[in-house]
Amino acid sequence: MSQQINLFNPIFLKKKRVFGAVPMLQALLVILLGALALGGYARARVGELEQRAAAGKLLLEQREARLAKVTAQFQPRLANPALAGQLANAELLLKSLRDAEAVLHNGRLGNTDGYAEYFRALARQNVGGLWLTGVSIVGAGHDIGVQGRAMQPTLIPNYIARLNAEKIMRGKTFASLRIERAMLEPAAPAPVAAPAAMPISAPLAKLAGVAAPAPADAAPAPPAATAKLAPFVEFSLQSSMPEAAK
Repeated sequence: MSQQINLFNPIFLKKKRVFGAVPMLQALLVILLGALALGGYARARVGELEQRAAAGKLLLEQREARLAKVTAQFQPRLANPALAGQLANAELLLKSLRDAEAVLHNGRLGNTDGYAEYFRALARQNVGGLWLTGVSIVGAGHDIGVQGRAMQPTLIPNYIARLNAEKIMRGKTFASLRIERAMLEPAAPAPVAAPAAMPISAPLAKLAGVAAPAPADAAPAPPAATAKLAPFVEFSLQSSMPEAAK
């Protein structure tokens, strides 16, 4: 009978040391170098931030000094009662002007464009043998009066129709028309000179049996002048507006 005897003992094997002195020294050196690099970067970063903070502080001091200077130059003034009264008056005047403008734009006063367009319309309607001697416009053009002369009475209806065709005259009607034959004023007669005569005294005239002559400054009475009819007629037009438009 055979028997095997194992004489190997693991205790006698050479053990491998993982954390030896040299590796630990190398790791410590790496950690030390990393800490030194990180500290240098942190110091540089802190220095940069300190420079920015100093610059910001200097700028803030300059702004505060400027603000103090401006505040000293432009100190708040006390309210002036006179200026307050003037401001109140100006506001009242502005309100009244705005009210007047609103009234004008609302058309409560009628036509606010003036009378130029009426005269343009009268000038455009030019009829031969008819001319105007007077024009009257009341208020905002509600009532218009026209006076003139015409060589023939038949020209007047044509003139009225042409006036009614004007845009500015629409809505207006001539309620009254008066036509009459004009009279020419008689010319003053020329003075008649007294006949020349020898002066005769009153006693000599009595002896001669004649009447004593009238004084030299006594002129004979002029003949009575007669009026003549004019070759034209005079007319007068008066317009009227409907009550709803007034």
